[in-house]
Amino acid sequence: MSKKKSALSSDGDQSSWFAQKNLDNWHTQIIAVQSRFDRDYRGESFELPSEIEAMPIFHDYASGNLTAKIVSPFWEIAKPKKNQKCLDIGCGVSFLIYPWRDWEAFFYGQEISTIARDNLNHRGSQLNYKLFKGVELGPAHQLNYQANEFDLAIATGFSCYYPIDYWEEVLKEVKRILKPENNFVFDVLNPEQPLAENWAILETYLGAEVFLEPLENWEKMIDAMGGKIVRRQPGELFQMYKIKF
Repeated sequence: MSKKKSALSSDGDQSSWFAQKNLDNWHTQIIAVQSRFDRDYRGESFELPSEIEAMPIFHDYASGNLTAKIVSPFWEIAKPKKNQKCLDIGCGVSFLIYPWRDWEAFFYGQEISTIARDNLNHRGSQLNYKLFKGVELGPAHQLNYQANEFDLAIATGFSCYYPIDYWEEVLKEVKRILKPENNFVFDVLNPEQPLAENWAILETYLGAEVFLEPLENWEKMIDAMGGKIVRRQPGELFQMYKIKF
């Protein structure tokens, strides 16, 4: 594995990591998102108001049918290639779900949840120790990797939990760790989609505030950060972007 910007043992505690890094303005939001997903990974139930549980989107969430509507198939616009070094930011347990073995690409991850990080580090190497290169603990705007290290970067499923100025910091880091002219795939919540507002309400009650930002604002930010949109792909809730710097 590559030399990291900071030392963190594999059994490092997440709260101590955040304390060490002193995560400035984003600390509260990052902790809220981490807590929301840790509860999911632990299989904990959420106490929600009856009016929220009565919403059709909650029934989709409770039954597992919502997953297909919120997953962004990044490989449809930027399929990892054999022997490429790929960084999945906010990876969760994606190496266990997506067909990395078929792609024969090297998987690196960074994640804010110790539960997801530990689970993936434990099981990923058992699944395929040649392709799986480990998951680092840390937020998206402080990537623990060297400059020009990766052929592809991915960040899907979590942009909506942070304000757009946070993503300016993320794009700076992604640009730093990507090799020149390589791709970054990420998705944003499209507030014009019929499900968007109710999904945002549900997620807020599940513990993580959702920011409804017009697509035009995202595209202006991407342009301002030196990114070129190569491709757009809409989904039921999220729109994917393929970007080059």
